[in-house]
Amino acid sequence: MYEHILFVCTGNTCRSPMAEGLFRKLAEREGLSCKVRSAGVSAWEGSPISKHSADILQGRGIMDRLSSSAVTGDSVTWADLILTMTTGHKETLIRRYPEAVDKVYTLKEFAEDDTSVLEAIADRQRLHTELQIKRALGQRITEEELRQVRQLDFGMPSFDIADPYGGDRKMYEKSADEIEAYLIKLIRKLGKADKG
Repeated sequence: MYEHILFVCTGNTCRSPMAEGLFRKLAEREGLSCKVRSAGVSAWEGSPISKHSADILQGRGIMDRLSSSAVTGDSVTWADLILTMTTGHKETLIRRYPEAVDKVYTLKEFAEDDTSVLEAIADRQRLHTELQIKRALGQRITEEELRQVRQLDFGMPSFDIADPYGGDRKMYEKSADEIEAYLIKLIRKLGKADKG
């Protein structure tokens, strides 16, 4: 069971605070007991979240007072599960905190429930891992292996949630709707794991 969940984006002013607030409300409604935080890979500690993010959360009945936090070694250690808003955030965290590799995913990747997509993710991850090991050992990567990577990457859906930063309210609403849709999938998945 994942008791401590950390949502991560860039500045911790738009996507990850919306994910934190929305998750807290949805989890409470479903009777799921998790502690949740959010942070940013390039956040200014204590900055307010964006006005549109705060307004959207309030409009959905979430009155949490959120401010930005930077990802730290302590927050990474605290978390049982770290869910990022983009693949770039995931890669940044794994570079900074390689010991956390087994608990860092994008939100969309972790919450995905389509079995064909899950199989493609596993195949892609396996191939990328094999190639990283070959590179680390100084072994040659063949043209066929590169073709396989391109083929797997081509059919793969994007696991990024678009950054609404600097956009209008409509962009923030779209981002919040996408985050909420995946949080609902996430809570369903966590609820099953909790009962199983």
